[in-house]
Amino acid sequence: MEKFQKVTGIAAPMPLVNIDTDMIIPKVFLKTIKRSGLGVNLFDEMRYDRAGNELPDFVLNKPQYRDASILIAGDNFGCGSSREHAPWALADFGIKVIVSTSFADIFFNNCFKNGMLPIVLPQEQVDLLMKDAEKGANARMTVDLENQQITTSDGVTIPFEVDAFKKHCLINGLDDIGLTLEKVSAIDTFEAQSAQSRPWV
Repeated sequence: MEKFQKVTGIAAPMPLVNIDTDMIIPKVFLKTIKRSGLGVNLFDEMRYDRAGNELPDFVLNKPQYRDASILIAGDNFGCGSSREHAPWALADFGIKVIVSTSFADIFFNNCFKNGMLPIVLPQEQVDLLMKDAEKGANARMTVDLENQQITTSDGVTIPFEVDAFKKHCLINGLDDIGLTLEKVSAIDTFEAQSAQSRPWV
């Protein structure tokens, strides 16, 4: 997993509440076990018509938001089924940070395991960021994980909380496998000792 760096980029406003994982990536695209290639189908039923043409009114189809790396979302983002393909699709599109007043627990944890930072803020602060995001591509936000703060295009700074262990994993690019590999020396030592003391196993 890539190390999470300070993100400065375009923020896309998506105020719709209760965006579930089927809206993020419809079930028809769950056949793959690869983390790449799903970005084109992100929000598929909202982005395209039945003929596969882009719907110009959808926020990520608008020219000013095609390169968005930050998503300012409505309440209860990522609810529904626990599919990990949802954060895969968001990450593959290029989203690195999602801000909302609340997230579904499983989706929230899956984001961290896939290199994305979900941030929970009070409604008043999300509204402020949503308004800033509506300015388009010229209004770029900065999300500083090390110092735990968001800076708007106008220079307003908003602090946020994040679990210390999850922060450590993001900054150091550690998913579950990476965390295990950090202990590889201890694992090798245990295996060697076990082989000597229990050669019949």
